[in-house]
Amino acid sequence: MRIGELAKLTDTSTRALRYYEDEGLIVPGRMPNGYRDYDDYLVDRVIQIRGLIDTGLPTRIIRQILPCLDKPRTIHFVDATPEMLATLERERDRMTERIDFLARNRDAIDEYLDAVKALA
Repeated sequence: MRIGELAKLTDTSTRALRYYEDEGLIVPGRMPNGYRDYDDYLVDRVIQIRGLIDTGLPTRIIRQILPCLDKPRTIHFVDATPEMLATLERERDRMTERIDFLARNRDAIDEYLDAVKALA
Protein backbone atom coordinates (compact mmCIF):
# COMPACT_ATOMS: atom_id res chain seq x y z
CA MET A 1 0.00 0.00 0.00
CA ARG A 2 1.08 3.59 -0.48
CA ILE A 3 1.96 5.95 2.37
CA GLY A 4 -1.33 7.84 2.10
CA GLU A 5 -3.35 4.68 2.59
CA LEU A 6 -1.27 3.67 5.62
CA ALA A 7 -1.69 7.17 7.01
CA LYS A 8 -5.46 6.96 6.62
CA LEU A 9 -5.74 3.45 8.10
CA THR A 10 -3.69 4.40 11.14
CA ASP A 11 -4.83 8.02 11.54
CA THR A 12 -1.16 9.03 11.32
CA SER A 13 0.32 11.80 9.24
CA THR A 14 2.57 10.92 6.33
CA ARG A 15 5.20 13.09 7.98
CA ALA A 16 5.06 10.92 11.11
CA LEU A 17 5.30 7.77 9.00
CA ARG A 18 8.42 9.10 7.30
CA TYR A 19 9.83 9.95 10.72
CA TYR A 20 9.14 6.39 11.91
CA GLU A 21 10.98 5.17 8.84
CA ASP A 22 13.92 7.51 9.50
CA GLU A 23 14.06 6.23 13.08
CA GLY A 24 14.09 2.61 11.90
CA LEU A 25 10.71 1.81 13.47
CA ILE A 26 9.13 0.76 10.18
CA VAL A 27 10.75 -0.42 6.97
CA PRO A 28 8.70 -0.15 3.81
CA GLY A 29 9.58 -1.93 0.62
CA ARG A 30 10.14 -0.04 -2.60
CA MET A 31 8.18 -0.39 -5.80
CA PRO A 32 10.03 -0.41 -9.16
CA ASN A 33 9.18 3.29 -9.56
CA GLY A 34 10.84 4.07 -6.19
CA TYR A 35 7.60 4.67 -4.26
CA ARG A 36 7.37 3.26 -0.78
CA ASP A 37 5.32 0.07 -0.50
CA TYR A 38 3.95 -0.58 2.99
CA ASP A 39 3.00 -4.14 3.94
CA ASP A 40 -0.36 -4.74 5.61
CA TYR A 41 1.29 -5.79 8.89
CA LEU A 42 2.57 -2.22 9.27
CA VAL A 43 -0.96 -1.02 10.08
CA ASP A 44 -0.81 -2.78 13.46
CA ARG A 45 2.86 -1.85 13.88
CA VAL A 46 2.19 1.87 13.37
CA ILE A 47 -0.73 1.78 15.80
CA GLN A 48 1.53 0.02 18.30
CA ILE A 49 4.29 2.62 17.80
CA ARG A 50 1.82 5.47 18.26
CA GLY A 51 0.57 3.89 21.48
CA LEU A 52 4.11 3.59 22.81
CA ILE A 53 4.90 7.19 21.84
CA ASP A 54 1.67 8.31 23.52
CA THR A 55 2.89 6.72 26.76
CA GLY A 56 5.97 8.89 26.56
CA LEU A 57 8.53 6.33 25.46
CA PRO A 58 11.26 7.85 23.31
CA THR A 59 11.75 6.39 19.84
CA ARG A 60 15.27 5.20 20.73
CA ILE A 61 13.75 2.85 23.33
CA ILE A 62 10.82 1.90 21.12
CA ARG A 63 13.31 0.87 18.43
CA GLN A 64 15.00 -1.45 20.92
CA ILE A 65 11.88 -3.07 22.35
CA LEU A 66 9.81 -3.28 19.16
CA PRO A 67 11.22 -6.68 18.11
CA CYS A 68 10.25 -8.05 21.52
CA LEU A 69 6.63 -7.06 20.95
CA ASP A 70 6.27 -9.36 17.95
CA LYS A 71 4.89 -12.85 18.25
CA PRO A 72 6.53 -15.18 18.89
CA ARG A 73 8.37 -13.07 21.40
CA THR A 74 12.09 -13.12 20.93
CA ILE A 75 14.51 -11.21 23.12
CA HIS A 76 17.03 -9.25 21.08
CA PHE A 77 18.81 -7.35 23.85
CA VAL A 78 22.46 -8.17 23.62
CA ASP A 79 23.26 -4.55 24.50
CA ALA A 80 20.65 -3.85 27.18
CA THR A 81 22.23 -1.37 29.57
CA PRO A 82 21.23 -0.95 33.22
CA GLU A 83 20.10 2.58 32.32
CA MET A 84 17.82 1.30 29.57
CA LEU A 85 16.33 -1.34 31.86
CA ALA A 86 15.75 1.30 34.55
CA THR A 87 14.08 3.55 31.99
CA LEU A 88 11.80 0.72 30.89
CA GLU A 89 10.90 -0.06 34.50
CA ARG A 90 10.06 3.62 35.14
CA GLU A 91 7.96 3.77 32.00
CA ARG A 92 6.17 0.55 32.89
CA ASP A 93 5.41 1.90 36.37
CA ARG A 94 4.19 5.19 34.87
CA MET A 95 1.91 3.26 32.49
CA THR A 96 0.54 1.24 35.41
CA GLU A 97 -0.25 4.45 37.31
CA ARG A 98 -1.97 5.86 34.22
CA ILE A 99 -3.99 2.66 33.74
CA ASP A 100 -5.08 2.78 37.40
CA PHE A 101 -6.07 6.44 37.03
CA LEU A 102 -8.08 5.73 33.88
CA ALA A 103 -9.77 2.72 35.50
CA ARG A 104 -10.82 4.86 38.49
CA ASN A 105 -12.27 7.49 36.15
CA ARG A 106 -14.06 4.84 34.09
CA ASP A 107 -15.55 3.35 37.26
CA ALA A 108 -16.69 6.79 38.46
CA ILE A 109 -18.38 7.43 35.10
CA ASP A 110 -20.05 4.01 35.27
CA GLU A 111 -21.39 4.81 38.76
CA TYR A 112 -22.68 8.17 37.56
CA LEU A 113 -24.39 6.61 34.53
CA ASP A 114 -25.95 3.90 36.70
CA ALA A 115 -27.28 6.53 39.12
CA VAL A 116 -28.71 8.71 36.34
CA LYS A 117 -30.31 5.73 34.60
CA ALA A 118 -31.86 4.58 37.88
CA LEU A 119 -33.58 7.97 38.18
CA ALA A 120 -34.93 7.83 34.63
